[in-house]
This record gives sequence, C-alpha cells and structure tokens, in this order.
Amino acid sequence: MRATPFRITFSAALLVAAVISFQLMLSGCTDQCTETYSFTYYEPVFTPLSEIRNSVSVGIPQPLEEVGKIYFKDGYLFVNDPGKGIHVIDNQDPSNPVKKYFINIPGNYDLSIRNTILYADSYIDLVALDISDLNQVKEVGRLENIFSGYNSMGFYADSERGIVTEWVERKDVQVDRSSCEGIMETWGGIYYRGGIALMDGAAFSSKAAISPGNTTGVGGSMARFTINNDHLYMLDAGSIHTVDIGIPASPEKKSSQYFRWDIETIFPYEDKLFIGAQSGMHIFDLSDPDNPTFASTYEHINSCDPVVVDNDIAYVTLRSGNECNGFTNQLEVLDVEDWTAPELIKIYPMHNPHGLGIDNELLFLCDGDDGLKIYNVADKQSIDQHLIKHYHTIHAYDVIPINGVLMLIGEDGIVQYDYSDPENITKISHLKIQSGS
Repeated sequence: MRATPFRITFSAALLVAAVISFQLMLSGCTDQCTETYSFTYYEPVFTPLSEIRNSVSVGIPQPLEEVGKIYFKDGYLFVNDPGKGIHVIDNQDPSNPVKKYFINIPGNYDLSIRNTILYADSYIDLVALDISDLNQVKEVGRLENIFSGYNSMGFYADSERGIVTEWVERKDVQVDRSSCEGIMETWGGIYYRGGIALMDGAAFSSKAAISPGNTTGVGGSMARFTINNDHLYMLDAGSIHTVDIGIPASPEKKSSQYFRWDIETIFPYEDKLFIGAQSGMHIFDLSDPDNPTFASTYEHINSCDPVVVDNDIAYVTLRSGNECNGFTNQLEVLDVEDWTAPELIKIYPMHNPHGLGIDNELLFLCDGDDGLKIYNVADKQSIDQHLIKHYHTIHAYDVIPINGVLMLIGEDGIVQYDYSDPENITKISHLKIQSGS
C-alpha cells in the first residue's frame, strides 16, 4: 500500500469521539481569536513491518475469546481468532474436540489449505505455512504487499512507520492559539490533526498430521479466500487476486482485477466462482484459471450476501445490518444451471440470516440470534414447510457440514451436531467462548 500523509479509515466503528468548543474574541478592525478544542481521540500505534513479518509462530492452545472464519481439513478444525491467528483443533472425535495449538499470525482474518500448506493473510501479506507436522509449523513462503484494502478493519500501512496495529485513547487535549487560521483542518465534516480523524459522536472498537495428498480443505460460506485446483482466489476490498499455488510453498501472483467495492464472500463450484456482494451475486468463469472472467450477475436489494451452490442451485442469504445498509432478511433460491443467466426460484423470509451450508438435500442456515435452522430442500418451492430442526438458543454465524457432522461458529463458540440421521439430529459438543480470559 502506498504511504499517504492522511487516510480516513471507514471501519465498522469510526476513530474518535470529539466535542469541540470555540471561543472567539474580536478586537478593532483586525480579527483576532482564541480557539479552544477539547476532545478525546485515538492515536495510532505503528508496528514495523519487519517485526510483523517475523512474528508467525506456533504455540500452546489459547482461550477461545472470539471466532472469525472456520476451515476443516483431515480431521482438524482451523478457527480464526480475528486479527491474532488460528486455533488448531483436533476434531477427529467431533464429540470431544481438543484444542491443540495456536498459530500466531498478526493481522489474520482468512485462510485456505491445499495439501500440507496453509495460506493466510497477515495484514498486507499472504503467508504460506507448512503444517505437515503440526508440532513444527513453519513459514515457507510469503507474498509481500499483495493486499491493499486490508479488510476495512481500521488498520492501514505506512512504508516508513509500518502497520497500525492498535489505537490508544488520549483524552482532554487542549489547543489554544491566537489567530483565526485553523490548526485543525476539516474535510467533509471530519476533523483531523496529525493524521488522526475526528468525528462527533463516534466510538472505536478494537475489536497432529495433515494429509500430504492432493487435497483441499473446506471453508465456510463467509470466506474471502477459496481454492480451485491449483489456484487461490482472494477478495481484497473491491479486488479479486489470483495466486498460482501449483508449487505450494512458492505462491505466485497471476492477476489482480478490480470488480466492485461491495464484494464480500467467495464460493467455488466446478469451474466457477460465485461471489456474494451487497448488491448481488456475481459469477466468474475459470476457463482461464489465471484470469477469472466475469460471466453474469443476479442483482438484489442492497444487503449482505453469502452464497453456496449445490446441483446447479444457489442459496443466497440477505440480511440487514449497519455494514450492509439494507433492511432485507431472507433466503433466495436461484437456478444457476445456465450460469450466464441465473433465475430466481423463490424467496423465503428470515430473521437475520448469515452463513449457510448445504449437504445433499439438507440446508443449514445460520439465522443470527434466532439460532440454527435445518431444512429439507428437496422441494425448492416449499422449503419453509420442511423445517427439520430449529435451535433457538444458539447464536449462529457460519457452518461447515461434512460427513454427517455440522461444525458451527457463533458468539457462543464452536458447536457441533450429528446429522447422520436427519430425523434425529443431535448436539454432540460445544467449545465455549471464554470471555475475559
């Protein structure tokens, strides 16, 4: 990312709460004034890139304090702790998952695994880790400066100072001066000083063996990373990056194309990429895997939008929320057999749907604080009449269903269900969030 003297970062929470008062004193024919500013602001803390790039390591299990993306491969669950790294969980017995390791990866939010190499973002870099021996995870490759937008998480890069990795609160700063020239400049109603953005009424929230065979793991529907054959595809703000991982330890960037500012999730199906965006579902053709080609769009009302596909049917959830600027909460079922012209089959109202997963005719839908809903979707015209199970008391964010076991993440932690008998789906384990640990 190019260094800039000032950048306003539009994250989930703005940077500063400020109350600014002005006192003006006029004398004679010459305007003279004293200006007093009282405000609370957050000051960026920079960490040198050299330090960040030497910080990847594997250590003892850590408390499960927050969960982000989820990934499964060869009996192991890999669960992202947003901004910190990845929990490695032995899930060979889903009724008794065991936290084994924690891979420290500063600035990590997404991951994918091909063979024995784990690919993860680390602020502006892509890191390749050899996980063939989980006791000795080691970095084997890195693509520096590949990410530019960096997740809109309130962090930015400076070529001289490094990465903003923290914000420290400063209070009761007073600025008094005699002159009417502004010591604080404004832009679009936002005050800033020394590269710090200020806005009234805002607040900031910081908030073992792997198979060496030619295999790829399985990610959740909220993923921004995905692998198709020997290529890794990644969403970065409004861009799609393509990386050749044919030589696993030597990832090679092939292309980068800007598409839309609102793209959010990515899902592979056969030789296509299905990309969820706030304004629609977009399909890309992978006939040339180095250069994904736009094929078609299904537009919908502005709303957050993950998608999964099975047997030429796409299931799309739309939800309202501050980051989506939408008011629609529903499941949309689409026919994508003709991927150049997706057709809507039916819309089903929901509470606040997030991620989802499909296994044969079972659809697992995360409906936020209304819990997990499991449907039989054999009849696409009457899905709402075939609700098999509804777990009301669990918060559901994203899922991976595979081999009769559903792995779910949410604000309550990691919950697993046995659905091998669809008529008798049962909860089998729960790794809880350890708040304040």
